[in-house]
Amino acid sequence: MHVQKGGVKFTVVNESGKEAVIAIFGPGDFFGEGGIAGQRLRMGTATAIVPTTVMVIENDEMIRVLHAEHELSDRFIAHILARNIRVEADLVDQLFNSTEKRLARTLLLLARYGKEGQPERVLQKVSQETLAEMIGATRPRVNLFMNKFRKLGFIDYNGEIKINRSLLSVVLHE
Repeated sequence: MHVQKGGVKFTVVNESGKEAVIAIFGPGDFFGEGGIAGQRLRMGTATAIVPTTVMVIENDEMIRVLHAEHELSDRFIAHILARNIRVEADLVDQLFNSTEKRLARTLLLLARYGKEGQPERVLQKVSQETLAEMIGATRPRVNLFMNKFRKLGFIDYNGEIKINRSLLSVVLHE
């Protein structure tokens, strides 16, 4: 699947019912590629978080296009490799960084800092509960750091989240 516009939240649930947000996909992102790799069982659930348009590409068609269209193939491979790097970085982040730093990094990633073009200063609709699920924390803990980030001028937060470049200092500071 390829996100044309909008946003998609990808979640997994463990045996005891605890939900974790694995990723939020935005325009230009692919997801669900496990099917073309032979994955029979879906690992999670994809849910639109804002009005969203997704192009669904059947497995056989995607394989055909990847062989025939080298530009798309290169783009798809680059996307998959970048996602793999991000997943590894997420794991390191979860293992070694504080809740505050994980939240700052997640907000910057959601704002697409470090991607080509200008970052999105205003985040798509994302709740504190979703942020908590993404970083492995509680919603009250996320609320505490969101208020701290706002007081320090790192974010503007009043219904929507506006990310200021200064938030990078939380991630870069040791």
